[in-house]
Amino acid sequence: MDPLLELSATEKTPAVTIDAARGLFSLTGCSIPENADRFYSPIQDMAERYAGQPAPRTTLRVELTYFNSSSSKYLLDLMKLLSDLHASGRSSVTVEWWHAKDDLDMKEAGEDYRSLLDIPLKLKVLEE
Repeated sequence: MDPLLELSATEKTPAVTIDAARGLFSLTGCSIPENADRFYSPIQDMAERYAGQPAPRTTLRVELTYFNSSSSKYLLDLMKLLSDLHASGRSSVTVEWWHAKDDLDMKEAGEDYRSLLDIPLKLKVLEE
């Protein structure tokens, strides 16, 4: 398995880092890809491979300024995969959902995901 996946942010896609050795998944920026399946499928594929040989601790850091409905499905799929990994006991998984202090929409989105998952999801406020 490739130990590291790095994608630079664009106007429509977030920066993505997957560092398998450190158990770190990170998405930062805006997620409104024209083809969400094409963008998120390689991320999901790598997450599935990672789940076969996970680090003892896994952190998913989500720091999005905005995401569209098609991105939300892929985010949930990724979080469900990590939730299953957490439930298996093979890795202790935590989701960090970062949002600006005044961005109530992103805060509520994090709360919604937290209610759907069986893994710790911590809401974190970005310092300005």
